[in-house]
Amino acid sequence: MRQRFAGHLACWLCGLTVLACLVNPARVLAQTAPPESLAINDAIQSALKNYPAIRERRARARAAEETVGVARTAYLPRLDMVWQENRATTNNVFGSLLPQSIIPPISGPALGTKSYDSVWGSAAGVLLSWEAVDFGQRKASVDAARAQTSAAKAQTALTELDVASAAADAFLTVLAADEAVRAARANVDRLQVFANAVRTLTQNQLRPGADQSRAEAELAVARNQLSQAVQAADLARASLSDAIGAPGSSPQLVAGPLMTLPDVTTGPIDVTLHPAAKADEARLESVRAIERGLDRAYYPTIAFQSAFFGRGTGAVVPGLPSSGNGVWPNVPNWAIGAQVKFPAFDVFTINARKRVEAQNELAETARYEQTIQNLTTQERKAQALLKAATEIARNTPVEREAATAGESQARARYQNGLANVTEVAEAQRLLAQAEADDAVARLGVWRALLAAAQARGDLTSFLDKVR
Repeated sequence: MRQRFAGHLACWLCGLTVLACLVNPARVLAQTAPPESLAINDAIQSALKNYPAIRERRARARAAEETVGVARTAYLPRLDMVWQENRATTNNVFGSLLPQSIIPPISGPALGTKSYDSVWGSAAGVLLSWEAVDFGQRKASVDAARAQTSAAKAQTALTELDVASAAADAFLTVLAADEAVRAARANVDRLQVFANAVRTLTQNQLRPGADQSRAEAELAVARNQLSQAVQAADLARASLSDAIGAPGSSPQLVAGPLMTLPDVTTGPIDVTLHPAAKADEARLESVRAIERGLDRAYYPTIAFQSAFFGRGTGAVVPGLPSSGNGVWPNVPNWAIGAQVKFPAFDVFTINARKRVEAQNELAETARYEQTIQNLTTQERKAQALLKAATEIARNTPVEREAATAGESQARARYQNGLANVTEVAEAQRLLAQAEADDAVARLGVWRALLAAAQARGDLTSFLDKVR
C-alpha cells in the first residue's frame, strides 16, 4: 500500500513538473540558455538604449522642446465664448462698486423696488482678441523656451556620455578582473605543484617539515587570493550588468582588440565643446533670455478686440414694452476696437526680478567657468594617466619575463639544495605579481584612453580604436 502511494505521488510530481514547463517554457529556456556574448560596443549601445537615466533625460528634453510650441501659441488670437442662463431679481440702484468678483453685476434703470420676485435672464457671446503689438515680449518668451530646450538637450548629451563611459569602464573592469582571476589561478596551480614536490621531499626526509608547512601556507594564501579575485570579478560583472541596463544578466565578454596595446596618439582638445560646458553655457543663455524678456516687460501692449453678444431678460420697465420672457438672448449687440494696456506700477516688481536674474547670471557664469576649469584639469590628469599607463604596459613584459626566470631558477636551486623555501616563496610571489601586472597593464592603457575621450566629451576616438 505504501509503495503504491509512493508511486502515485511520484507520478503526480512528474506531471506537475511537465505542466510547469508547458506553462512557462520561456523561464526554462532562460535557465538553460547559455549567456550571450558581449563586446564593448554592444555594452555601450545597450546602456544608451536601456539605462533609465537616459530615458529620463530624453523625455525631459522632449518636454522642454514642447515648451517652445507653448510659448509660440501666445502669437495666436484668443476666442472666448460664453452662454449664461439665470433667474434673478430685477431690483437695481444707482451707484458704483469697486472691482470685485463677489457681487453679480446688474444693468438697467433704477426701479426703486425691493421685491424678491424673479425673472429669467440669458446671455451669449463671443470675444475675439489678438495682441498685435507687444514690443518683443512674446519673442523673448520664445527665446527663453529655446534656451531651456538647448540646456535640456546638452544635459541629455552629458548624461549619454556619462552612461556610455560608465558602461565602457565597467566592461574594462570586468576584463581586468577576469585577467586577475586567471593570474591568481595560475599561481595556485604553480604553488600546488611546488607544495606536492616539497611534500615528497619531506616525506623522504630530504627537507625539513618546516618547508612543507611554508609551502602549504603559501598555497593557502594563494587560494584565498584566488577567492578574493573571483569575488571581485563577480562584483565587477554585476556592476557591468547594471551599467548596461540589464541587471541580473551574466554575459560572456568578447575582448577583441582590448587585449593588445593600442595606439595612444591624441589630438588637441577644446573643452568648450564638452557636453558639460555646453549644458552650463545653455543654462547661462537661458538666464540671459529671461533678462531680455524682463527688459520688454514694462512696454505697453496693443490688442485688437471684437465681440458679438446677445442678451434676454424677462424684466419689464414701466412704460416700455416687454422684450420677451428672457429664456433666449434676443437682443443682439456687437463691438470692435483696440485696447492699450500699460502696467504702470509693475516697474517695481520688474526691477526686483531683474536684480534676481542678474545674480543668477553671475552664478551661472561662475558655474560655467568652474566647469571649464574642471574639464581642463580632467584632461591634464587623463594625459598623465595615459602616459604612465603606456610606460607600465611596455615594462610589464620585461617584469614578467624576469620574474618567470627568477622563479624557475629558485625552484631549481631549491631542488638541488642550494636555496631554502623562503627564496622560492618570494620568487613565486614576485612572479604572481608580475603576471597580474602584465595581465591588466594593457587594459590600463585602454582605460586611460577612455578617460581621455571622456574628458574630450566624445567617445568616437576611443571606439574607433576598439573596432
